[in-house]
Amino acid sequence: MNLSDNDKQTILRHIQEGQPLPKEYIYKLFADDEDVFLFWNGRKEEVTNSVLPFHSIEHIDEPRMELAEQTDIFSVNAKGRQEKGWTNKLIWGDNKLILSSLANGPLREQIEKQGGIKLIYIDPPFAVGADFSYQIQLNGGDDEVTKKPTVIEEIAYRDTWGKGISSYLTMMYERLKLMHVLLAEDGCIYLL
Repeated sequence: MNLSDNDKQTILRHIQEGQPLPKEYIYKLFADDEDVFLFWNGRKEEVTNSVLPFHSIEHIDEPRMELAEQTDIFSVNAKGRQEKGWTNKLIWGDNKLILSSLANGPLREQIEKQGGIKLIYIDPPFAVGADFSYQIQLNGGDDEVTKKPTVIEEIAYRDTWGKGISSYLTMMYERLKLMHVLLAEDGCIYLL
């Protein structure tokens, strides 16, 4: 520990008086040349462990007609559909629930047998604090109306966080932990 006598006295005084410890002392208490700490209010180590079923909405794995004869290469049935397996799936939904279902559900064993997921792409919000409402001018005149997001737009595109940056970091942290569990050693995560 690299604490001066003054630092030690300050820390003891805060503890004795039941006051929160200033953040700079938290870092000093646990400082190590090789450690990096991310602290924020509400940070938890636990992650979601839900398992939800996946439903196919659309199939996009049809081979071109000239390649339909070579079904063994594509592992497809006579209609061109992928018969089994978890690879080459585009999954739409809340990525926390998707990742949790993959990590805790029946596909986990198949994923691990293949060495893990090779590519994960997510497009998270950037914590810019925007609600994406905008003004619309009516009939080219002076009348204006504010276009507020619909309920679906508000959920899908909201980039405001009730507890500020700490709730944003909590949202990202949980998802990244779930991704790490599923990722192959040579896998990549792309955040757009």
